[in-house]
Amino acid sequence: MNGWSMGDEQTGGGAAWMPSNKTFKVKRILGKKQKQNRPVPYWFRLRTDNTIRYNSKRRHWRRTKLNL
Repeated sequence: MNGWSMGDEQTGGGAAWMPSNKTFKVKRILGKKQKQNRPVPYWFRLRTDNTIRYNSKRRHWRRTKLNL
């Protein structure tokens, strides 16, 4: 193997890629997760008595997977 194929034996299969034809349920979940994955607005941090400084549930596409 040259390491360029999606289903490489060393990586444990091709579980990281997504088919282009998704079901509506999966597409809806992906859309919701995409909207949730954003920083806290700047004006929200400036409010008085605000202890939230950043979004602790932020997700990186490569580090943390959704397990769909």
